Amino acid sequence: MKKWTLLFVLVFSLQTTTSARSLENPPIPKERVAIVVLEEPQTPEDIQQLIKPYKDIHLRHVFTEAIYGFSVEGNPESIEQLAETSKQIISISPVNQYRVQGEEGVKIIGGEEIRGLFDKKNRRLTGKGITVGVIDTGVDYTHPDLRRNYAGGRDLVDNDGDPMETKTLGSATVHGTHVAGIIAANGKIKGVAPEAKILAYRALGPGGGGTTENVLAAIEQAIKDKVDIMNLSLGNDINGPDLPISLALNRAVDKGIVAIAASGNSGPNIWTVGSPGTASKAISVGASTPTLEVPHILIEGIRDKIKIQPLAGSANWAMDRSLPIVDGGMGTQADLKDVMGKIVLIKRGKLTFTEKANNAKAAGAKGVIIYNNLSGGFMGNLEAPLDIPVGSITKKEGEVLKSKTNSLARIECVEERDLLADFSSRGPVTDTWEVKPDLVAPGVAVNSTIPGGYLSLQGTSMAAPHVAGACALIKQAHPEWTPDQIKAALMNTAKPLEKNGKPYRTYEQGAGRIQVNEAVKATSLVSPSSLRFGKFESEGDTHKAFLRVENLSEKPVRYTFDIPKGKDGLEWQFPLAFTLKPGESRDAKLELKVNPVELKGKIHDGYLTIHAGANSIQVPYIYVLEEPNYPRVMGFDFKDGDKPGTYHYEVYLPGGAEEFGIALFNPDDFRFVGFLDSNQNVKKGLVSKVITAENLPPEGTYLAKVFAKKAGKEDFIETMLVIGAAVR
Repeated sequence: MKKWTLLFVLVFSLQTTTSARSLENPPIPKERVAIVVLEEPQTPEDIQQLIKPYKDIHLRHVFTEAIYGFSVEGNPESIEQLAETSKQIISISPVNQYRVQGEEGVKIIGGEEIRGLFDKKNRRLTGKGITVGVIDTGVDYTHPDLRRNYAGGRDLVDNDGDPMETKTLGSATVHGTHVAGIIAANGKIKGVAPEAKILAYRALGPGGGGTTENVLAAIEQAIKDKVDIMNLSLGNDINGPDLPISLALNRAVDKGIVAIAASGNSGPNIWTVGSPGTASKAISVGASTPTLEVPHILIEGIRDKIKIQPLAGSANWAMDRSLPIVDGGMGTQADLKDVMGKIVLIKRGKLTFTEKANNAKAAGAKGVIIYNNLSGGFMGNLEAPLDIPVGSITKKEGEVLKSKTNSLARIECVEERDLLADFSSRGPVTDTWEVKPDLVAPGVAVNSTIPGGYLSLQGTSMAAPHVAGACALIKQAHPEWTPDQIKAALMNTAKPLEKNGKPYRTYEQGAGRIQVNEAVKATSLVSPSSLRFGKFESEGDTHKAFLRVENLSEKPVRYTFDIPKGKDGLEWQFPLAFTLKPGESRDAKLELKVNPVELKGKIHDGYLTIHAGANSIQVPYIYVLEEPNYPRVMGFDFKDGDKPGTYHYEVYLPGGAEEFGIALFNPDDFRFVGFLDSNQNVKKGLVSKVITAENLPPEGTYLAKVFAKKAGKEDFIETMLVIGAAVR
């Protein structure tokens, strides 16, 4: 099953090697479980009739709120045949596996300032009267900072009424309690909305594991419980808008619930935002940095200083003298024989970050630098606070430092604030070509509640609940506002972030970092709060869009539009200035005419500026020319089939493929062995197929290249596949 992840970084890599069976993965069930999405609701009796011809398919759950549909368990081939039997069936998706991937943030987003404001009933804005559903690993409702806010919930893993975090040694979780504390802690620390009520839905169980079915059931229950806001700090790496969880969040918004989803931790590359952060109507949240003293290491003989990403939970890197840097291997006790009083360089892998750091501390190290075993960098958290500094660097940087071990190293700290976190997933969304994430919020070094105490964690999991808490404050101040209006208020008043004086792209940060103190006071709203002009279709293409402008103030307001900075190949047409009376609204039509011959680049984005009296509102927009350079293939998974000697694979093709295949190579000499599968003109979306015994290569280990080609661009995923008795 594909891995879904809580969107914070803990003690392991989110990238795994795929094999027919892996000791790192939970046991593969013999039967396949799938979600069937229907066009219209059907009764359980009708559904039973629909699946009756298939004796090896069994009905599990019927969904009527989150989606119209049901889940079934049975033979994959029969499930695939079921898709062809009814025009009512929109899609059938596998049940995927989800796994686990403060105060400063409250201040940054204007949360402290807003507590001095009052709603229309002259009450302080604290989230009072608002209910937030936390769909996560459960919540420790006995925590002194949360017990006053806890209002009940449901355990969808054990199917009972006790959504307590898992506390079993070896598989304990902390994530849901941390998320709940950011939203509404009310004790030693204060969340964004300290008097909001928390309804906990435990959809992910021991070790942070759960399935699409669990999460859908949680959304279903939250809708039935009529929560005002729901927060999902979880996701996967599939950049597609059509997965069941994304569709369910859109349905929740239609029912009047503000839905918040983390965008993912797969940045800094574009096209990395994952579902359900791809849901059109939800608020997708990326991560920004609070004020940080970011350490850099300087070594004689290396011209450039190397940035260290501190691991949350470790001590700061302030050092008053130079120290030797030594090679600590993999960080085992045996590797750390001569590290007393030194900075130790350790390679990622084999042990958790916490185990490596604790071993180094026990051996007398003054600091720990963990370098990646894969290309690129990473960020992470320690399982418990540690009083020596621990940080991460890239594989390439680690190899440079390794060549300079036993040299003196100096640490220099540089202050950074309001930057986009490197790990924060970027958009746009494939197929719909939407701007995602919608917003960013603090998601680095966020202190919050965990069972038994407090801990600093980081990830878009920590950014999303900042926005959920902000929505609770806005909902208290404006109970009549719809989810679209609340989303507009946050996006219309967000602060676009810059790095070195250059703004981030709209599909990296959306409208920018939230300012809830400004959002709650918004008197003009513009929606939709981001615009997508679609994709080029023909010469002289003209795209039309409508913006709904609302005057919620008590006086007339004049609205004018700024023409964006000129760009070859683009021609804008905006409405003339107009005035709206108090309470009045208007749909403003604008057009974008495209000449593809003159327009350079595949993606054009920016901000439209609307002046509302003395205030300015910026609306992010995006236009895609032809087939942009999104990944043609993603989310590949390969596992045992239901019948002996067979295997089953799944892969997501965002735009379909003119050519698709799984090529096998000998991993020792890279000699081509043959195709496990190949096809042409494959439709977009999830591809699921059983490979029978007669189509399998001989038993052994293979290097697989999973490739897809469309519009002259080919992408591929490389992974190791183990086939046959070698894994049995």
